[in-house]
Amino acid sequence: MTARNYLREHRPYLLLAAGVLAVAALCIGGVMLRPMPPRSVTMATGPEGSAYYEFGKQYREILAREGIDLQLQPTAGALDNLGRLRDPHSGVRIAFLQGGTASEKESLDLASLGTVSYEPLWFFYRSALRGKGMEGLRGKRISIGPEGSGTRVLSLELLARNGIDQNFAALLALTPQAAGEKLLTDEIDAVLMLTSWDSPVVRQLLADRNIDLASFPRADAYVALFPFLNKVTVPAGVGDLAKYRPSQDAVLLAPKASLAVRKDLHPAIQYLLLDAAMQIHSGPGIFQKPGQFPAAESIDLPLSDEARQFYKTGRPFLQRYLPFWLSVLLGRLLLLLIPIVGLLFPLVRLLPALYGWNIRRRIYRLYGELRFIEHALDNRDAALGVGDLVAQLDRLEEKADHLKVPVFYAEMLYILRVQITLVRGRLERPRQAV
Repeated sequence: MTARNYLREHRPYLLLAAGVLAVAALCIGGVMLRPMPPRSVTMATGPEGSAYYEFGKQYREILAREGIDLQLQPTAGALDNLGRLRDPHSGVRIAFLQGGTASEKESLDLASLGTVSYEPLWFFYRSALRGKGMEGLRGKRISIGPEGSGTRVLSLELLARNGIDQNFAALLALTPQAAGEKLLTDEIDAVLMLTSWDSPVVRQLLADRNIDLASFPRADAYVALFPFLNKVTVPAGVGDLAKYRPSQDAVLLAPKASLAVRKDLHPAIQYLLLDAAMQIHSGPGIFQKPGQFPAAESIDLPLSDEARQFYKTGRPFLQRYLPFWLSVLLGRLLLLLIPIVGLLFPLVRLLPALYGWNIRRRIYRLYGELRFIEHALDNRDAALGVGDLVAQLDRLEEKADHLKVPVFYAEMLYILRVQITLVRGRLERPRQAV
């Protein structure tokens, strides 16, 4: 069989194979072009010693077990974190954000992995100011957090609502640690700080007899005005039962902290972060119940697709039972196999029908040649003598004898041979003279 004849006989199969190979190549190329997870990623935390920074160290330890180097970048606070996360050239891909500091319209490249903790706003003051109310703060030195911190933004807003500004009191830009030390040594009169219950400076100030913790008497009004705030209660005596510190329950305002990422952060890294968040933040605390955090809450930013899926079904199946990098590699292989199997399944069902159609086509083509000979015989075609028709019939019979077909189609071929014999009989009869 010549190459031309081979191509003509097998053209449907060759076209189908070429189409399958082209689609498979596109699928493989698309999967292979997808990047692997980075080996190193940067998280913006907060000042060293802050709750954000301590959380970051726990995330770093957990991700290190999976071969990911989480680099911590200390910052001034939540606003600084937001600015670095928004900047695509900063290298920061993960950050802790305070509720009420971001907006979806101004942060289109960012997404949330959910809320991870309460951030109480602690208002400590020297006990000499006890009972004097807001007027007692006039002319006093108050620390409201450094520039770039969420503490400063929230403090300025709440103080302004109560008529306190730079003309009313000296508003200082101190870190929580520095402010706590100065408050204890009577260098300043009050401090506002957003930090966790576990912060050493909070424990130290709660236990000191010369320091009082303010309670927000109109907490419900603040929550109504600022929906990102929550009301939490510090029970009396929780700081030091022996000294009964604080001496009474204190109602605090607390935004929630979110774990935010850039949307282009690799999905596998996002799942690792979410799993780490479950390990770090899901335990009980003074302000939270077991399992309350992390939570699928989109306070300022929308949840990422990976976060939505995680809160519905947990970690991807492969990551639950396999080491991280092996699960990523197998996941890529599955992405290759799924479209290929999707192509092969209908192809396997189509091939028998296509094969049968091709066999019938070849037999029908011989029937067509036989029909041409019969037509010439019936019409006494002057251009073709009996000898020519016999020669054509011999060639046709030779093709039929050499045509290989499955047993299922043998009956069609046998009938064709019978028809050839009948036509040959007509050609061998003495023909009437023209």
